[in-house]
Amino acid sequence: MKKMTCKFILSILGLIVLSATTSQAFSNELKFGSVAMDIPAIMHRKLTPLTAYLSQAINKPVSLQLSPNMASAINEVASNNVDLAYLTPVAYIKAHKKGNADILVKTVTNNKASFQLMIVVRKDSPIKTIADLEGAEFAFGDKAALLQRAVVVGAGIPLDKLGAYKFIGHYDNIARGVQVGDFDAGILKDTKAYKWESKGLRILYSSPALPPYNITVSSKLDKATRVKLKNAFLALDDSNPRHRAIIKSLSKKYNGFAPAKNADYDVVRTLIKPFN
Repeated sequence: MKKMTCKFILSILGLIVLSATTSQAFSNELKFGSVAMDIPAIMHRKLTPLTAYLSQAINKPVSLQLSPNMASAINEVASNNVDLAYLTPVAYIKAHKKGNADILVKTVTNNKASFQLMIVVRKDSPIKTIADLEGAEFAFGDKAALLQRAVVVGAGIPLDKLGAYKFIGHYDNIARGVQVGDFDAGILKDTKAYKWESKGLRILYSSPALPPYNITVSSKLDKATRVKLKNAFLALDDSNPRHRAIIKSLSKKYNGFAPAKNADYDVVRTLIKPFN
């Protein structure tokens, strides 16, 4: 009977220790959020190699917590519900303003730490200039993506001069919508625009160079972890086959990450100011 009692007590103690260990593991876990640039299954496939790499590099588990749209992604990192997030330029600016989220690193695309937004039409479209967009039906992505609208207005066509415009989500939705004729024109990130040039689309207008997508961290993330994360991102080397697979999983056009500071995004702040 005493043996049974001892075994029982030891079992309970074992469960308590296991529970405490498990609880500690979960408390140490970092949550990685992301703006929804593609459907969740694709975003999961793109980001999983990166989170696996980060988990090993900083010796702490990093798990994905994807958001269904841009507004949600902004709120998650601004409210400290995720520790770091893969965001658009405007999403970072809003998260910084709302919850003092900080920029960590920015992406490098085709060896440049900048990107462009491009207005596209069908190759056989009669639209040849920005002025020809007057009265056209236009496709935007997420309604929260102010930079898309700011670029169109900056190109010289006020939104009220368009025939109509709709927000239809992911870039691929925009490209397909223009390709099949549901829309006369739409706006794409440069990498998507180049991809769809071979599928029947033509680039009508390219924006000036803009600061790119980035990794943003929560204001409550401790400094030591920030340093480890930053070093891990900057250590990704495109010439290293294993690192290259991680980088290209996120985007085939990416070469890695570069240091970033808040002031890098002032050009975007100026561009979207009329829309705030």
